[in-house]
Amino acid sequence: MTDESRAATTQSVPVQHKQAHTTPVAKKTAKPAPRQAARPTPEVSGGSEAVVVTGTREFGKKARDSIAPVDIVTNRQLTGTGQPTLRDSLALLLPSLTVPTGGFDAGALTDSISLRGLNPNETLVLVDGKRRHTTANIYADAGPSQGSTPVDIDMIPMSMIDHIEVLRDGASAQYGSDAIAGVVNIILKKQNHGLTMRSNTGITSEGDGFQQGVFIDGGANLNNRGFVHIGGDFVHQDHTVRSGADNRTNTYVNQLLGQPEQTRESVAINAGYDITDNVQAYASATYAHRHAESYQNYRLPSSLAKYPGYSAIYPYGYAPIEELNENDYELTAGFRGTLAGWHWDVSSVFGRDYDAVNAQSTTNVGLYAATGQTPTSFAAQAYNDTQWTNSVDLSRKFRTSFWPYAINVAGGASYRYEAYAIGTGSPASYTYSSSDGFPGTNPANAGKWSRDVAAGYLDVSTNLMKHWQLDLAGRVEHYTDVGNTKTGKVSTRYDFSPRFAIRGTFSNGFHAPTLAQEHYSALSVSPTAASGIIAASSAGALANGASALKPESSTSAEGGIIVEPIKKLHVTVDVYQIDLRDRIMPGGTIYGSQAYSALAADGFNLPSGSENWTGSQLATHWFANVANTRTQGLDLTANYPTDFGRYGHADWDVAINLNRTRLRHQTNSTTGAPLLNAQNIAYITTAYPRSKIIFGGTWRSAHNKWAVSVHEIRYGETTSQLTYYTGPYTYSTSHFLQFQNVPKWTTNASVTYNITPKWSATIGGNNIFAKFPSVVPEGNRYLGVPKYYMSTSQLGMNGGYYYLDVSARF
Repeated sequence: MTDESRAATTQSVPVQHKQAHTTPVAKKTAKPAPRQAARPTPEVSGGSEAVVVTGTREFGKKARDSIAPVDIVTNRQLTGTGQPTLRDSLALLLPSLTVPTGGFDAGALTDSISLRGLNPNETLVLVDGKRRHTTANIYADAGPSQGSTPVDIDMIPMSMIDHIEVLRDGASAQYGSDAIAGVVNIILKKQNHGLTMRSNTGITSEGDGFQQGVFIDGGANLNNRGFVHIGGDFVHQDHTVRSGADNRTNTYVNQLLGQPEQTRESVAINAGYDITDNVQAYASATYAHRHAESYQNYRLPSSLAKYPGYSAIYPYGYAPIEELNENDYELTAGFRGTLAGWHWDVSSVFGRDYDAVNAQSTTNVGLYAATGQTPTSFAAQAYNDTQWTNSVDLSRKFRTSFWPYAINVAGGASYRYEAYAIGTGSPASYTYSSSDGFPGTNPANAGKWSRDVAAGYLDVSTNLMKHWQLDLAGRVEHYTDVGNTKTGKVSTRYDFSPRFAIRGTFSNGFHAPTLAQEHYSALSVSPTAASGIIAASSAGALANGASALKPESSTSAEGGIIVEPIKKLHVTVDVYQIDLRDRIMPGGTIYGSQAYSALAADGFNLPSGSENWTGSQLATHWFANVANTRTQGLDLTANYPTDFGRYGHADWDVAINLNRTRLRHQTNSTTGAPLLNAQNIAYITTAYPRSKIIFGGTWRSAHNKWAVSVHEIRYGETTSQLTYYTGPYTYSTSHFLQFQNVPKWTTNASVTYNITPKWSATIGGNNIFAKFPSVVPEGNRYLGVPKYYMSTSQLGMNGGYYYLDVSARF
């Protein structure tokens, strides 16, 4: 990149994409020259030369000069993966980022991401430096993501993303709650002209899971004083089926395991305008609608023998379908500029996610027996999450006579309103035996809850010596439901030479319990089992030892080196340790008759005969501060270019994450019972891969007509504790099978041909040799169906994915 293009990446025309640390448009002279048409902001190039805005309040800081580790992922890299979803694209590019292996039920309908082997709730997502609202669809199913209500990044159109900055460092003192594992900052496009179109078509190695994505965006110049950029995505994904044979029928009729069907339409607009030479107005908006369907376990025809009306409707049995209709939007507006040497930014962000979850193709046999009629489709559950954030940010660089180096001071304050609501299902969905497979929410568990969050922060950075940087940050926040928190961070870096530097940070952080974690409750019913989550403040939970949730708190330490051992070989190595206290996960699981009584106390209607279910056939739990953990790891990145002259150019890269979490302390309930069993402990400590390694290269021909990319990904081992469904330990709550999901190697490859300077086509594949997770022993599969264990975050279960990608830029 030239110096001019580097500057352009940080200063959008005419409005920048920074928060408090935005540089305003330069002041004009008294007689300004005639305005020239605003140039489009060039696409940010990845690597160490890219200028970053995340993790620093200074301007123009390059990734290689950052005081904390930051990964830059460009739009070109995202589209180069061939994936139509942002989450899956990032998972192929960043070793410290993982996604769930698979899923079913509501958990499969929200796209979550995790950093450094921690729950998705410990990763903060920003859009153009502003906190993004979270999903209302809590991940309620068992596993390492249980209890999370993450930002669903796939509700942001991929076509509108310029680049993404991933800060791998604790940053609660800078950004507030949730930034324990790191920060993902999504930067929207701000080009003021041009049109980009892209089509992505793909299918899995098993011949199912057809995917089609269409992506369009373009920009326009606003009177040479501003820009508007508009984009939209359409993505459709078919079901995949990875189930084993159902041991009741010895057929594959049960399609529980696999990718849900999904159709998503999303649009976004981003705009900015110079009101004066020193004041800029900016605004953005995103909207997305998603329709998704996920299978529940198959019900045998014999289950309807007593109900001839239903037997006629479902003569071959039935599989209930969980259907999600989701509407998600966010509006951002603000002004920024300079006044008396201060850079200021005043903004307001309002976001909302609404989920209507229905039960389709199912029954309420209790209602049918009582009244002689019942629907087969039910409005079962509804959730709404609202977040409104108002912020004022200030920054200024001072030069004083008593200190030889510039001092950058930044500070600000914010007020955030959060609300969470659970809607009641239709009466037919929760009365009598409830809608089978996915019971509706009863009035006792519905409601609306809200809280206010006020915060203030201060950040001071300077040099102690010419090559020694220091950054100090502090933040205070007040939550009306969980009280006050104070966080701080010290970061430093010393450059011994242009080719060798060391850096380190020490900080504390926090994650406030979400309103969903405090108040969510639901019941999932299978043919011969049921499991529930009840609110920690409910009668059923309090009677069994629950207590109010406290914020999670963390202490993080990190140290690293940045080195260029030979010319053009850039290497970074960072080691980290995160001590996390009062982790919020499901705990206090109770079983059998005790669970039946707790669920009944909270108004749930259970299937006939379930009062006699034993062991883990019937269980319930609540969210609690279950444990203290220590996560230790190492991140390594390296890249090296090779010039072959007339034979082209190649860029080689390696990225490694090594990660381990240990349990340091387990909490007991108020009755003295441990909140975790061996299975829950495995979700926290060993469900994320111990390592993830990505390496390979991309070759481009001399005239940029051809490009070939090949990358290997190695997913490390995960270890789980599996329930027995046959043998002497059937449904045991204390004896589990230790199961190793062994390391897996996958290969991603693509070939691109630039047909003209404007048109290009790519054919490629991810996991081209169709590797799958380790197969679960048959005795540890419920009904024999889930042959891959869903509750990990290692290799996905779809197998290979092959695609054709065609794009055009005008």
